[in-house]
Amino acid sequence: MSDQEDGLNLFGDMHPYNKAFKVFTQLPDKGRGEDEVLSELAYMAEKENPKWQGGRCSGTMYHGGMEHYAFLNKVFSLFSFVNLLQRDLCPSGTKFEAEVLAMVGKMLHGDEVSKVNPADEEAGVITSGGTDSIYHAMYVYREWGRETKGITAPEVIAPATIHPAHLKAAHYLGMKVVRVPVNADFEANVEAMRAHITSNTVALAGSAGTYPHGVVDPISRLSDLALEHKLGLHVDGCLGGFILPWIEKLGYDVSVFDFRLPGVTSISCDTHKYGYSLKGTSTVSFRSKQLRRYMYYALEDWSGGIYASPTAQGSRSAGLSAAMWAAMVRMGEEGYLNAARAIMEVSDQMREGIARIPEMRIIGRKPTFLIALTSDVVDPYFVSDYLQSRGWRMNGCQNPPGFHFCITLPQTRPGIAGQFVQDLADGVKFAKDPPYEVPKTGFLYGMGASADGREMMRLGMRAWLDACYEVE
Repeated sequence: MSDQEDGLNLFGDMHPYNKAFKVFTQLPDKGRGEDEVLSELAYMAEKENPKWQGGRCSGTMYHGGMEHYAFLNKVFSLFSFVNLLQRDLCPSGTKFEAEVLAMVGKMLHGDEVSKVNPADEEAGVITSGGTDSIYHAMYVYREWGRETKGITAPEVIAPATIHPAHLKAAHYLGMKVVRVPVNADFEANVEAMRAHITSNTVALAGSAGTYPHGVVDPISRLSDLALEHKLGLHVDGCLGGFILPWIEKLGYDVSVFDFRLPGVTSISCDTHKYGYSLKGTSTVSFRSKQLRRYMYYALEDWSGGIYASPTAQGSRSAGLSAAMWAAMVRMGEEGYLNAARAIMEVSDQMREGIARIPEMRIIGRKPTFLIALTSDVVDPYFVSDYLQSRGWRMNGCQNPPGFHFCITLPQTRPGIAGQFVQDLADGVKFAKDPPYEVPKTGFLYGMGASADGREMMRLGMRAWLDACYEVE
């Protein structure tokens, strides 16, 4: 393979620790001492943590407080060896998950669904992350469409900005996601989505907010459309679901996206993002228990006994569920409101500063916790290059080219907002006369929409994934 094909030039050194420590390609003859193992791991953590602790990393680390993480790790350690399958041995798992789902459901106004239909009762399931939550929502609509409508070639209609997890799930489940171009504000084009509804459509999907731009799709209009055609409506709140409710309570203009809308039938919401839990937890909530039951799998005649599981996973860690519960009850409404307030104060400062940089343009009508930037004057990837040279880590976007800054608690440190605006302005100057021809942070710019560009991306990403599982 060429350097481009093997992914090394595109993604950097995947194995920097091979130079510092022994590489294991088989089990050691004798086990290593605890102190030696811990010392090696501490070295890695000390190298990596400063990359985000300074507040210059978009998203990724949502809480950032090492004391908070230490508390959750203590909670995790109490149940790290417990499998949630064994509820009879450890009923604490039922307490953790049932109460988390009740708290999330209340936050998303799930207690109001019975006012619309007394037969409905909002219910959810704990999953391993946003992709897992979306997968199970897609699975539910496939099964529901098959049983209630006889649909054997199920389709879900979604805006082009919908998270790739929907397409990934469709790939696994033999479904089809019909992606519809968004409008000029990068919100779902409801009338265009209407035009794609067919007899195979089982559900619509929208975001609150979208990963590229932080936009909240017009879920209210999608709700009306879903009711009109008797379809499911999944709201992907994996990114925004655990912060938008608090931003709304602070008085900001946030479009309604939750169970207050009668056509919303499911919502994914990540507890390991703005819920400030440990990585590896999310929730998916449904408008009714009847809909949730399409997730369940049961086998009555297995020789090992009756088998039943609520998700695709079998064994699950009670430690993660305990830490998720602990994060939420420790934060409380006051804690989440204070966190959202601090994040929005930074966002307000950044947006005010960006408004003084005429070359940069914010994407979307009502940005909140995520600011997406593009430019009609300079190549935004060169701006991103400059920011990277100053220690900032942005998330690159395309269609249009640009990048976004997902604001989390590490950015609420004093001076971060002002420094970002200053470096952004300097980045624009850099982009007007860059010292090289091709931007480093936008390596597919100019090729991304071409067949060659797509093929290069496939080759590069697959090689990168291979490298994730190889020792060198």
